[in-house]
Amino acid sequence: MNDPHTTDHGASHRRHPLPPPGHVTPADTLRWIAAGWKTFIVNPGTWVILTLALIAVLFALAAAVGFIPTFGPLLAPLVLQLVFPMLVAGMVTGVHAQHQGEPLRVAHLFEGARRHSGNLLMVGFFYVLGGLAAALVAVLVGSSAAVTGMLVGLLGSIGLASGVALLSAALWPVLLILLLMALWFAPPLVVLQNVSPLDAMRLSLRACVSNLASFIVLGFVLYLLTWIAMLPFALGVLVLVPVLAGALYAAWQDTFAPHAPQPTPALPGPTDTPAE
Repeated sequence: MNDPHTTDHGASHRRHPLPPPGHVTPADTLRWIAAGWKTFIVNPGTWVILTLALIAVLFALAAAVGFIPTFGPLLAPLVLQLVFPMLVAGMVTGVHAQHQGEPLRVAHLFEGARRHSGNLLMVGFFYVLGGLAAALVAVLVGSSAAVTGMLVGLLGSIGLASGVALLSAALWPVLLILLLMALWFAPPLVVLQNVSPLDAMRLSLRACVSNLASFIVLGFVLYLLTWIAMLPFALGVLVLVPVLAGALYAAWQDTFAPHAPQPTPALPGPTDTPAE
């Protein structure tokens, strides 16, 4: 595995060969959540402060962009989506440092921005672009129902228009889920394995689709945990965010960076004596 503390120049080059996604089982997803919890309890105080810093950065960005006249409220969600992979990469870097026996620091939140800003911003750009494209496709499919109604006639097109409207309503969440799959592994692939942004998103989508049952289970578990974290007063988010960072790191390890078994050290024989 490459050192995550590399420059953007090194990260901009395509990795040869690209890390192939491995096979994981639905049971592995529960182990990832458990690994995320263990990550949190090793240093809960720093993780809570780091999460508060993450929330503060997001609120500050949203507020700053929101002050832009006319277009501010529209641009704020896009800006947050643009920088979100960079912040996720920082959280993952913190988990990686903790697994390496290094001290966890709040500054790890900005490690992605410091070392891989260009590639992580490109991941965010592709995510925003994909979201806009998915919304456009859903709108175009839905608007075709109205055009068909005008051409065919009101009575004859009611059934067709209803069917197309239902298709449009179902198409948007499917496209959004595929986009989230492409985003899931992209930050750790960029920051830990120097994969280029577009390749990282392709690999992430491929890994999630090829292990679809496992990631359906993971999505359901995360959905339940999110609702639990909202009670009371969303204070559980301070725990959920570090747990998710640890779970993402564990999922990346199992899917893209499985550890080779290490040889067992030989035990001293009966005649062996310790070296002086």
